[in-house]
Amino acid sequence: MTKADIFEKVQERLDFTRKESAEMVETVFAIMKSTLESGENLKISGFGTFIIKQKADRRGRNPQTGESITIEARRILTFKPSAVLKDQINRELSP
Repeated sequence: MTKADIFEKVQERLDFTRKESAEMVETVFAIMKSTLESGENLKISGFGTFIIKQKADRRGRNPQTGESITIEARRILTFKPSAVLKDQINRELSP
């Protein structure tokens, strides 16, 4: 599913114009992005939690040369689905 598909679904379900639905979805995404950029976790009840984790410097190896290098510290984004979402996904697979 693409962003355009999400715009279309919002438009169909809420009877908005395409422009209104696009603005609404873009606004929600902008809020989510700014929250995550600031280092805060983002929890959406019934959906899941986006978690910012800090990774420390670590040793690595260049696979082409075999040279030892230091991989710099960085932040990564992980997603943990809620129990409700997991149940809904797995219910679809059950006979």
